[in-house]
Amino acid sequence: MRYTKMHGAGNSFAILESLHGELTGEDLSVLALRLCDPSHGPGADGMIVLAPPASDEDFSMLFYNADGSTGEMCGNGARCVARYGVEHGLSRNPEQIRFRAAAGEITARRIDGVNFEVRLNDPSVIDLCRVAGSDAGLVVCSYVELGDPGIPHAVVRVFDDVFADLDSLREKGRALRRSPAFPRGANVTFASIDENDRVRAITFERGVEDFTLACGTGCGATAVSLCLLGDVAGERVTVDMPGGTLSVSLRREGDTVRDILLTGPTAFVEEGEFALS
Repeated sequence: MRYTKMHGAGNSFAILESLHGELTGEDLSVLALRLCDPSHGPGADGMIVLAPPASDEDFSMLFYNADGSTGEMCGNGARCVARYGVEHGLSRNPEQIRFRAAAGEITARRIDGVNFEVRLNDPSVIDLCRVAGSDAGLVVCSYVELGDPGIPHAVVRVFDDVFADLDSLREKGRALRRSPAFPRGANVTFASIDENDRVRAITFERGVEDFTLACGTGCGATAVSLCLLGDVAGERVTVDMPGGTLSVSLRREGDTVRDILLTGPTAFVEEGEFALS
């Protein structure tokens, strides 16, 4: 089976095509475990399978985390498959790329040869003050689900100096990720804001069970939270993550937001063959 490895701001994915039933009968969760494990496959934060469209979209996107669990959607992964779709002739219009994930329909467009913009799913749940208990104690955070079923995100405001001790922050993220306050678990983003409304963030991702170099939907949830709390002045947020910088723009409507657009770089890493058996 041929795979393509890509990354969006360092967030990496193994992409497979099953547009003509190539993976029919395969246990995709097991395949994700093997592909994402660098000792057995190319290694990645997640696996994306491109499947036939549900209706008139260009294709469907099935997302699997590195631990084999399924995910509702992935912002950086969506940007990568948007570029993949354009460069492999799967998308009819590079200015209006359309595909479907479990969280709903996704639209994207090419900004240039490297940068792509994807419209994240509108939030279905917003709780700007949720108390999450864990072994690390009580933490007050914002809880946001993007899409329906939603991708669960907890956003924790921190001071910039906490990033100097990532080991300690990792343990806090690991504890919060499974807090009873989050019925399906949550991706946990720690975010600080500088004086220019620029955000520094890092996300402990469920399914990877560690920090990743970037989290697209984490950036989106962070922008939603900070905008509604009034912690940023405008409706455009620049987020610096360990793997690169992503931009989020959104439109506020009272106590919710719409039209969350995530923009950032994509890159091809390698192509190769992987034995299914």
